[in-house]
This record gives sequence, C-alpha cells and structure tokens, in this order.
Amino acid sequence: MSKPKRGGRPKGLPKAPTRRSATPGRAPSGRGRSAPGAPRGKVGGGGASRRRAGVGGDQVEGRHAVRELLLVGRRRIREIWVLADAEPSPVLDDILELARSERVTVREVGRGRFFAEARCEAPQGVLAKADAIPETPLEELTRPRGEVAPFLLAVDGVTDPGNLGALLRSAECAGVIGVVLPRHRAVHVTPTVTKAAAGAVEHLRFAVVGGLPAALNELRQAGVWVVGLDADGDTLLWDLPAADGPICLVLGAEGTGLSRLVRQRCDEVVSIPLQGTLPSLNVSVAGALACFEVTRARTPR
Repeated sequence: MSKPKRGGRPKGLPKAPTRRSATPGRAPSGRGRSAPGAPRGKVGGGGASRRRAGVGGDQVEGRHAVRELLLVGRRRIREIWVLADAEPSPVLDDILELARSERVTVREVGRGRFFAEARCEAPQGVLAKADAIPETPLEELTRPRGEVAPFLLAVDGVTDPGNLGALLRSAECAGVIGVVLPRHRAVHVTPTVTKAAAGAVEHLRFAVVGGLPAALNELRQAGVWVVGLDADGDTLLWDLPAADGPICLVLGAEGTGLSRLVRQRCDEVVSIPLQGTLPSLNVSVAGALACFEVTRARTPR
C-alpha cells in the first residue's frame, strides 16, 4: 500500500469481510451492544457481564488513540478499520504510514459496516482491534521506576466511560504511572474510554482488584500513602503536604463519592474548596485538579 498524499483520502484499502447474517432478534456473532461505549463481554457504563472482567482495551477508537496505540507498540494490533469517506487529516496520514511500516492490516470500510462495529459516539472514522491491555499485579505498581516514587490512582466505582477516559488522560499527563480498578461495578477500558483518554491507556499500567478496600490496605502495607478525595474531607487539597514517597490518590464514584470502607482505608481524606452554589465537581475534573496538586506538591522548588 503506497503512502497517501497528505490531505487526500486513502485509496485501495482492502474491504472488510461481510458479516454473517444473524438470527432475527439476536445480535450477530455475539457482537450486540450491551451499553454505549462498552466492549463485548466487559464492564460497560455501569453494567457488568457474567464473565470475569479484565482491563479491556481490545477495541481502540479515535484517531489520537489509534495513533498512540501504533506508536507505543505495547500490544499486538490485529487490524485497523478506516471509514471509506473519513475526513482527511495529518493524524490519519500518520496512522496509515505507521500501520504500513508495522505491517498492520488496514481495511477501508463503508459507513454502515463501520458504525455497526464502533462503540463510542464519535470514533472519528478510525478503530483498531488489538490484544487487551494486560493486567499488572498490584505489588508491581508499588515498585519505583528509576528515581521517581510511584504515583498511583485508584478509582472507587466510576461507571461513566467518558469520565474514566478523561480522568486517565489527565492522570497520565500529571505523572500517574498506575491505576487500580475494582473488578466489579466499575467501568474498565471500553472504546469510549480509549477515545476520551486519547492514547493515555497505552502509557498506564492497570491492576484490577477484587475489592478496593483490601487493595488499599495492601498498598499501605507496602509503604504507599493513600489519600482519598471527598467533599467531606477534613484537609483541604491545597494543604496537602509534599509527597516525596509513594502515593495513591483515591477518587470516589459519581454522585456517591468514596464508599465507607474505602474511606476508612485512606491515610488522609482531602477536599476541594468550592465557592459556588453547586455541591460538587465532575469526577474527572476533580481528579484532574487533585492529580496536578499532588504533582505540584511533589515537585522541588
């Protein structure tokens, strides 16, 4: 496949195979949508499958997310689908060139076929099918990377994939290296998460745990300072002392905040001072503020 001219639509890409017809009333080949932004057989926007939920990430959607998937090369990519009339852009040109150099199959797909497979609302005409993100053992997240003490993020029951994706993007930019997710009753890395995270999932390590309170206890025993973020926290976020050692920031679910058991396992609970009428911030916004405040407190002056 020759490299397309910048600004032009890719030509001559192989067509995707035709999907077999399904029995009326059933999703074809088990590929029905369980929830917007939810991958098949994995935790979606608040709903869980009967199967053991892993990290997810086997379908990546969005131009920046797919390009980062190719650039990082962390996991095997089976194929990339490009919408036949996708709007040209330099990012799309990069994806095609990277796929060609890595010998990844690229298929030009019609609108009906493409949007039947896409799981997020705005996939930007590109999706990739890849191996799922591997799980990382919790104890491995506590090990320093070079001279930098671990900076971790634990999420207590966030169910909205857009929120999780935006949170992961901010967390990675702030220097978070690992994320702790509950195995049940929480969203994992769905296509909507990959789109909102814009490639951040390729740089983060994920531990999926059966119970978050027990996992936080394990982190504390390993010398990690566990700091929860909650509206009722006794300490203001701005008064957070410098955290030169390992730290884990814990965020609660949308609406309910930290669960009672999770709050009890935190070494300290901090709050963000609000001056307006509304009682709380969106979890991804609150998480972004908290992540960068930790980064500021850890940065030598």
